[in-house]
Amino acid sequence: MVLFPLLIGMEFTVEVLTVKTAGFCFGVKRAIDTTFAIAEKRRDGVFTFGPLIHNPQVIEKLSEKGIAPTKDICCNDIKALIIRTHGISLHLMEKAAQRGYEIIDATCPFVKKAQHFAKLLKEEGYQVIILGDREHPEVTGLMGYGGDDVLVTDGRGPLPALKNRVGIVVQTTQPVESLKKLCNKIIEQSKEIKVYNTICNSTALRLMETEEMAKKVDVMIVVGGRNSANTTQLARLCTSLPVRTYHIETAGELERGWFAGVRRVGITAGASTPEWIIGDVQERIKDIGGREGNGI
Repeated sequence: MVLFPLLIGMEFTVEVLTVKTAGFCFGVKRAIDTTFAIAEKRRDGVFTFGPLIHNPQVIEKLSEKGIAPTKDICCNDIKALIIRTHGISLHLMEKAAQRGYEIIDATCPFVKKAQHFAKLLKEEGYQVIILGDREHPEVTGLMGYGGDDVLVTDGRGPLPALKNRVGIVVQTTQPVESLKKLCNKIIEQSKEIKVYNTICNSTALRLMETEEMAKKVDVMIVVGGRNSANTTQLARLCTSLPVRTYHIETAGELERGWFAGVRRVGITAGASTPEWIIGDVQERIKDIGGREGNGI
């Protein structure tokens, strides 16, 4: 937790606290370090399949270094293909290999585990249920490992008729409460249930720390891409508590009026938000009229 006092109009002091786990998780840092290292050595013909992570500013920096995302796995310009952190389906991976590309697999290890378990459940004869957002690239990739009868649910609506033997894997950024609720629903239909809790520990810890902080502050600043599932989840969590919440991508979106009459401000950030963006936000809040304290 980072804390410094902020003087606004010299009338009162605002404490600014930052969640310890804000920013890159292990899987994202691994992918970013790998890709930027490649960019320093070679650029010609190197692409990522889809955005490497869900942060527009990072993707822009990579593009400036010559590594851009592509949606076309059959593009003739590709010589080397970097697999995004969210992973891709088994079919697409095989297709890329058939094309003869050099493949650099930057799939998050936690996503890899979910893919492995989905494939294992299918091979063991279970109907695979994926808890997650159907439109999210991690989930679309997982579906390719789960077989023809794979079912995707966000856990909120009613379930269709299920088979007697059901296996569950989870999008890594889902909250554990959603998994508990889904299991309770499935118990009413299926006789045998096998659950692989593939929720990332980093996600769970960030949610917990964010919730604790949001209860102690007047305003929460959530930093990260608006297309980032775990960042928008943080924003929804803060809003639900409730605490006045602003979801921003960069420090340039901060407004002075947000801090008028405020005693404490909390900052959290998604797993795909780099430290330099979080630092810019901290500095911008200080520039509004503050000075850094000793911290805690």
